[in-house]
Parts: sequence; C-alpha cells; structure tokens
Amino acid sequence: MLLVEIGDDMEVFGSAERLASWAGVCPGNHESAGKRVAGKKRKGNPYVRRILCEAANAVSRTRCALREKFKSLLVRRGRKRAIFALAHKILKIVFVLI
Repeated sequence: MLLVEIGDDMEVFGSAERLASWAGVCPGNHESAGKRVAGKKRKGNPYVRRILCEAANAVSRTRCALREKFKSLLVRRGRKRAIFALAHKILKIVFVLI
C-alpha cells in the first residue's frame, strides 16, 4: 500500500528528507529567542502517514533493532512522539531500499 502511494521512482523526491516532508512525517523545528519549541505535525499525505504510524506501532511491539530506538525515544519524548519519530525512520529506510 505504501508503494502505491509513494510510487517506485524515488528520483522524484531526490532525498529521504524531501520524501518525509511530502509525507508529513518530518520533525518540526521552531526556535525563537534561543528557545526550542516543539513543532506541529506537517500537512502531508494522510494515507502515507497513517500507514507509517501503524507500521511504527507494530515495530514497537516486536523484537528488532527499531524497537530499541523506540524504547530510547519513549523515555525521553513519550509514546506518540516516539511513534512519529519511528515512522520517520521507517520512511527513510524505505527510501533507501526502493
């Protein structure tokens, strides 16, 4: 399903960061007067974002290397932000594999 939404030609995006921005799973940055504030979720393809978040939820319950990343993020950022960060990481992996 993810391949249907993204397509198989990754040269359209150019980089994994651009693909993440298009999908709406890139991290938000907002800094003002030297203070960092959590950014909002970006508008992007809602179907890709939903698929990636479901995959990240599934990975968080399995035994693999990505689960260790999830655990380290969970302690520092909380469950929802950890899932979203894991979705971003999964999309970058998909970009490299396709």
